[in-house]
Amino acid sequence: QVQLVESGGGLVQAGGSLRLSCAASVRTFVTYTMAWFRQAPGKEREFVAVVNWSGGPADYADSVKGRFTISKDNAKNTLYLQMNSLKPEDTAVYYCALRVGVGIRTARTSYDYWGQGTQVTVSS
Repeated sequence: QVQLVESGGGLVQAGGSLRLSCAASVRTFVTYTMAWFRQAPGKEREFVAVVNWSGGPADYADSVKGRFTISKDNAKNTLYLQMNSLKPEDTAVYYCALRVGVGIRTARTSYDYWGQGTQVTVSS
């Protein structure tokens, strides 16, 4: 079974930075893709960033390109999201997601496992 545990959320002023972490417990022989999504109050969950665990280029939502960076530590089985130049519209619950198999996917329905989410609040 896969478990995903996010951490690192909090309250930050506009223009500030936060780094989210997602610790994943997965079987080492499984190939997978991991991503970050977010959900603001009253809105649908939306794609933020994705990376194949085996390497290759990442992909980002247009709204975060140039400000957010997704990365991974294979030895620690941990996914990160470095968020810089944060804006009030980045306020949301951020979720880590895992999809078994390789290939970049941005659709929420492509993902098999989800973490519990971590709140990010950006004040103006």
